[in-house]
Amino acid sequence: MNVLLKRTYLFLIPLLLQFQSCGIYSFTGASTEGMKTVSVQFFENSAPLVVPGLSQQFTEALKERIRNQSSLSITRDNGDGNFEGRITDYSIRPVAVTGNEIAEATRISITVQVKYVNSVDDENSFEQSFTRFKELPGSNVQAQEQSAIREINQLLTEDIFNKAFANW
Repeated sequence: MNVLLKRTYLFLIPLLLQFQSCGIYSFTGASTEGMKTVSVQFFENSAPLVVPGLSQQFTEALKERIRNQSSLSITRDNGDGNFEGRITDYSIRPVAVTGNEIAEATRISITVQVKYVNSVDDENSFEQSFTRFKELPGSNVQAQEQSAIREINQLLTEDIFNKAFANW
């Protein structure tokens, strides 16, 4: 009986040590260790040029990014992490003009000021502006504006997510 017990221990100890080194890994590179919840406050639009619905679209895009790329639950307040901020700039500018003074390409740009507080690890907290843009062909911006805003929001939320959780 004593030999059987020793063999069992000799088998179990290396097995337990092997599983101890296993952890939860994310293919997105997101590190949310010790965190269970995050809160995302409404991002108000204080840009000189205001697009109706941009605040709501951006706030929801950030929540969606967190839901899709982490295991964190989103709470209204008092999360382990908290995002807040505002949209500080929205601009539409011609970047290529033809000889007839007609825009051949137009750039839509969005800047967001973000404050992120990580209550689990304060070293990961930050306050920073993020800017992204999309260039549109032609001069008919209105037909392409909403799809460009969606793409820019995706780029912005990716940058913010990576800064908060992937340390990029």
